[in-house]
Amino acid sequence: MSQRQILFLDIDGVLHRGNSYVAGSRIVSSAPDHIELFEYVQILVDLLSPYPELPIVLSSDWAYRFGVDYVRSNLPSPSLCARLVGATYQGCECDEQFWPMLSRGAQIQDYVRRQGRERLEWLAIDDRSDGFESCRERLVHCQSECGLGDPAVVELLRRRLRERFS
Repeated sequence: MSQRQILFLDIDGVLHRGNSYVAGSRIVSSAPDHIELFEYVQILVDLLSPYPELPIVLSSDWAYRFGVDYVRSNLPSPSLCARLVGATYQGCECDEQFWPMLSRGAQIQDYVRRQGRERLEWLAIDDRSDGFESCRERLVHCQSECGLGDPAVVELLRRRLRERFS
């Protein structure tokens, strides 16, 4: 039996502080000081450098709302773009319009279940913790207002990456 590895990645509250919204033809930050989107991308790039083969599956509302190709075209990191292999909602067996109503943990666990009989080692980085009750050790939970700008979260992510993927 082979083993696959996946990092599930949220965007808002992880790669930048706060949420984002559409303003005209742009996506902008909802943070009070309107910070730059993707401000913490380099932190993630650096953390993932020891794991060059680790693919990323988007567990973000961005992927559901705008599509994986849109996210890929807006991520300011070629190395992260190269790792993107899809999104959790792709291939779901329920009506896709109901997908956002599921807890984030349920979305990820549904994706894991759909991967079949292969053993899947996974970790999720998210500012949502709903639905992770049975697998809390697989979640690196960010605070929305800090994202990966929180040194304690970065250290936890470094440790969990090492535990799961080394």
